[in-house]
Parts: sequence; C-alpha cells; structure tokens
Amino acid sequence: MPAHHHLQLRCLVVDDDLDIRESLQSYLRGFGMSVEVAAGAREMQRRMTAEDFDVVVLDLMLPDGNGLDLCRWIQTHHARSAVIMLTAQGDPISRVLGLEMGADDYLGKPFEPRELVARINALQRRMGKGAREVQTGRRVSFEQWTFDRVLRQLESPAGVMLALSNAEYRLLSAFIERPGRILTREQLIELTRAPGVEINDRSIDLAVSRLRQKLGDTPPRLIRTLRGEGYLFDVKLLSSS
Repeated sequence: MPAHHHLQLRCLVVDDDLDIRESLQSYLRGFGMSVEVAAGAREMQRRMTAEDFDVVVLDLMLPDGNGLDLCRWIQTHHARSAVIMLTAQGDPISRVLGLEMGADDYLGKPFEPRELVARINALQRRMGKGAREVQTGRRVSFEQWTFDRVLRQLESPAGVMLALSNAEYRLLSAFIERPGRILTREQLIELTRAPGVEINDRSIDLAVSRLRQKLGDTPPRLIRTLRGEGYLFDVKLLSSS
C-alpha cells in the first residue's frame, strides 16, 4: 500500500547503540510518527519483511551488516522506503557512496534529533509523502533506451551501446531514481558529488548538456530545464532484471 495512504509516518531506526535507538524512538514519536527500532541488519530485514516503513534511519556501521549493502537491499526489496543514512562525522566517502547506493539523505553523527526530523519532513515533501516510483532492477528502460546500472552502459533505441563517464553515470542515476521530480542544481550537486571533487552549478549544467547529447535529446526533451528551478527527467520508467 503506498505510504501516503496511512496517516502516520512510519519510521524504522536501525542502530546498534541502545541509547540512540531509544532516544530517537521517543523523540520521533513526539512528532506524531510511528517508530520501530532494530539493533542490526537481521532485525531490520525481519521487521521490513513484516511491515512497510516510509523512512528507514540506517546507521552505516552495524555489527552484523554493512549499511551500504543494506541500503541496496532496501532499494531492491522495499523501493518505497526512503533511507536516511547515519555516518561517522566527516566521512565524505561513505556519504557519497551512500547516496550512490540509493540513500536519499545522510546525517553525520553526532546530530541534533531536531535536524533528523527536519530531514524526514523534507524527504516526505520531496517524495510526495513517501510514494516513490518503484524502479529497482539493474536494467531500467525509458523511451526505448536501456540503462544498465552495473555495467554503466546506455543502449540507444537503435541498439548502440554508449559508455558513460562517471559524472554522466551519476547524473543519469540521480534522474532515474527520481523521475518526474524537479531536482534543483543544489540537489544534483549533492547527489552526484564524487569524493574529493568540487562541483558547482556550472559543472552540473555541463554534465546535463553532455548527457543530453548522448541521449540525442531533441525536443520533446527527456531532461527538461525549468527556469529558476532546476531539471526534470520527464520519462516513464520500466524496470527489468
């Protein structure tokens, strides 16, 4: 059942620190959320198999599982659940990897619980109250194009294989995970930033323009520019394998 059908936002907090689990559970409940907790990967998977959650607050370092692998598992099996990843302070690599693996946001520890509430609320607005397109497979098709996310290849409607640069790959992944949504340049910078690489609005515009060239993007455009707002990937996605 799509998340926007239940009135209460349902949240799962996954952290091996008992204090964090208990304090976040009572804090988030104070904001009217329904909150469950899990101490590790196996408990998280058991809970998610039993019920649906709108948001999973996931610690990157768990004793029985890697947050990045779990993030991918959530994307594959529970694509409607948004993921906010908790990372150790100042660890940009895991943060970027987290976003590439499908996390929707991240928060460095230690953090103010109020900040987590703000991030959850922002995510819900961005996702239309948690209803998220389900495209989970390795291969995704749109407008007769096929994108293989593991081989990082784009196959044209004519069957031609195009290799993507890292920047183009990250940009297309960001669009594919959020079809039909306006993405500001700031969001795209956050979603496509590579470790140790400074990027700005100009580099996003250049990456969009290179990706458009690869897509032979003549009107009607697959990547639409919305003046003063950002970009929108205007396609219907089909997920395969």
